[in-house]
Amino acid sequence: MTRDPKKPMEVVVLSGKGGTGKTSVTAAFVSLADNPVVVDCDVDAPDLHLILQPEPRSRTPFVSGYEAFIDPQLCGRCGRCADVCRFGAIVRPGSRQEPWRVDAMFCEGCGACERVCPRGAIRMSEAERGAWMRSDTRFGPLVHAEMAPGAENSGLLVALLREQAAEVAREVQSPLIICDGPPGIGCPTIATLTGANHVVFVTEPSEAGLHDLERVADLAARFRMPGSLFINKADLNPDGARRAARFAAERGLTLLGETEYDTAFTEAQLRGLAITENGSGPSATALRQAWDRLTQALAEQRRTAPASRAL
Repeated sequence: MTRDPKKPMEVVVLSGKGGTGKTSVTAAFVSLADNPVVVDCDVDAPDLHLILQPEPRSRTPFVSGYEAFIDPQLCGRCGRCADVCRFGAIVRPGSRQEPWRVDAMFCEGCGACERVCPRGAIRMSEAERGAWMRSDTRFGPLVHAEMAPGAENSGLLVALLREQAAEVAREVQSPLIICDGPPGIGCPTIATLTGANHVVFVTEPSEAGLHDLERVADLAARFRMPGSLFINKADLNPDGARRAARFAAERGLTLLGETEYDTAFTEAQLRGLAITENGSGPSATALRQAWDRLTQALAEQRRTAPASRAL
């Protein structure tokens, strides 16, 4: 099986932990790419929009799962619903004047309360967990989302965003989709990796950063996906930066480069800019060079895809 040449390449930017500078690196790459489609897959705590400053084009509710609702006019206040609820979602009233109700933050949508209610006072309804948006940015289309506080099924929402991004890429004939992935190795990260073509790991040289880099690299290895590494804030722990570079060599990852700790990142963020738009300092230069190395790696993948794995 070979790669469809009409299908855009999909690059995922990941970090094993938060605070590595992943989103800043993503924004820099987006600013340097030619006609990209961008996806913010960090749906639980999105922040790419702070740099890209999107203009919303459409907003669609994200409906997933179910939640219970108690009709106070039918409720007989018998308490059977509370007895069977294992999640503490049924709120018992403090007085006869208060209705029984369901706390949506705790409701898992299992439907047990509906089944035991003798008066049919409880009904299950589809739950709105947030919304996803298609927006325009100065670099091209952005597909992103907002999860409701405490909402679940973020992995499902990530999969939806990537489907929509693929559709947008076909519409605008984009050759590249860039995904700003979530931190960690949970369900949203798995949903971001599945079916992508290349993963860029962003790490900081701290013990926590190196530990979590190994974890997320182990996860990505299960997808047999080509990858690369960018080291941020390398000067804060030079020995850790050298360990990260050795790790890249051992895992067959392309080393894209490194930057030192640089307040220019913060200055750019405060202005709503990618660091590559904020002058030509050492960090901006390092990221331009990293982008050149990444585009070379992607070109090599395209060239060798028919003789190796499908992209």
